[in-house]
Amino acid sequence: METIKTENLTDLTRKGTCIEFFSAYQEMDLERMINLAAPEATVWFKPLGEDGKGLFREFGKTVWSLLMDSFPDLDNTVDTITTEGDEIICKVSIFGTQKKDFLGLPAKGLRFESDHIFIFHFDEADRIQHLRINWDHDSFVNQLSSK
Repeated sequence: METIKTENLTDLTRKGTCIEFFSAYQEMDLERMINLAAPEATVWFKPLGEDGKGLFREFGKTVWSLLMDSFPDLDNTVDTITTEGDEIICKVSIFGTQKKDFLGLPAKGLRFESDHIFIFHFDEADRIQHLRINWDHDSFVNQLSSK
């Protein structure tokens, strides 16, 4: 006999917010992405170390804006969404073709595809409170530096 795992409403709501975030990301709708977070929410682009930390509405918006400007066909595919304690973990493939220089990487018209892990933390109102993003930064740089 197989046991059926049920999810609680909070987890389902928060997973829905994650899907909404990635849908807005696909549509390059920065305002919709940002508005899913609490005003004081933070973000950490982990491979960038301490320089990769900041406020979601300021630093996150700046980084995502630069990405969208430099990679006009930027897109993502959500592979998995799981709940571990109070975290929602999303494994996502992000890809695009570089058309403008990006954070010191000259544009060569090359395409990248990179697996990312997004770890969302939410507040009591089910708004994003903190987002930690991890990826293989060396692979990202290598894909855009070859030729």
